[in-house]
Amino acid sequence: MKILSIGECMGELSPQDEAGTFRLQFAGDTFNTAWYLKRFNGDIDVSFLTGLGTDAISEKLRDAISDANISAAHVVDVPDRTVGLYLISLENGERSFSYWRGQSAARRLASDPNALKHAIEDHDLIYFSGITLAILDADGRDTLLCALRAGRADGKTIAFDPNLRLRLWDDTDTMLQVIMAGAAVSDVVLPSFEDEATWFKDADPKATADRYLAAGASTVVVKNGSDDIYYVSPDGEGTHVVPPVANVIDTTAAGDSFNAVILAGLGEGTSLQDDIAEACKLSGAVVQARGALVSVTSN
Repeated sequence: MKILSIGECMGELSPQDEAGTFRLQFAGDTFNTAWYLKRFNGDIDVSFLTGLGTDAISEKLRDAISDANISAAHVVDVPDRTVGLYLISLENGERSFSYWRGQSAARRLASDPNALKHAIEDHDLIYFSGITLAILDADGRDTLLCALRAGRADGKTIAFDPNLRLRLWDDTDTMLQVIMAGAAVSDVVLPSFEDEATWFKDADPKATADRYLAAGASTVVVKNGSDDIYYVSPDGEGTHVVPPVANVIDTTAAGDSFNAVILAGLGEGTSLQDDIAEACKLSGAVVQARGALVSVTSN
């Protein structure tokens, strides 16, 4: 199984125990998932497609990708751009973000349709998110969605986390329309119910799943914080009780790490129910440490 994750990776400033102290590392939703994929199953061939500049911090990020045993073979070089930056603020384990991403090279990741097509052809499963779509301009979105649609028609599995973040969009209507366009090219959708209820006004997780099934997905797993997960696939539907976590420190990358296990399972032939159980274990461990990328396993 060869998995390609597409999106933005940024410099992350995460708060440490000493007030006013922050640690710099690199993170971003689809990169986080790629990172946890390699830690959950090191035998999976994982690549990350993004845009990078040629400045010092871009080279540090390129090294970080390589150090994580993730292939950077499909990274797009954008000499006049750099790496975006965000700062995490925490309150009772919940996080908020401040961003500096206007010159992010990742905004140009779909600038070469032929390179994008080649990257997709070279992998079995392609993963992207609503944030991936949000950082692109209209032409870039069309290029990416067209390439993913063609990949799906060619037998590739396409997985999508809607990851709704209104601040990245011009307006609510555009966000909702593009998210559903993303779902329409996807086999697997991994939404979070809190976001879906807020923006799509879904009454319950089943309503969220039904909407994405109607868009064309065959498998939907609706994450729901500490509440029950609802899932539906060609093999049936059900719910999974999320084990309680006593000491939530930082929920950053909880969903990203969860998604990693689900994606790993798609290539292993394991049951979706078992994958969800393992995904809960990993995300439960992740939220008990600070920052997006923490050295934990589900076992």
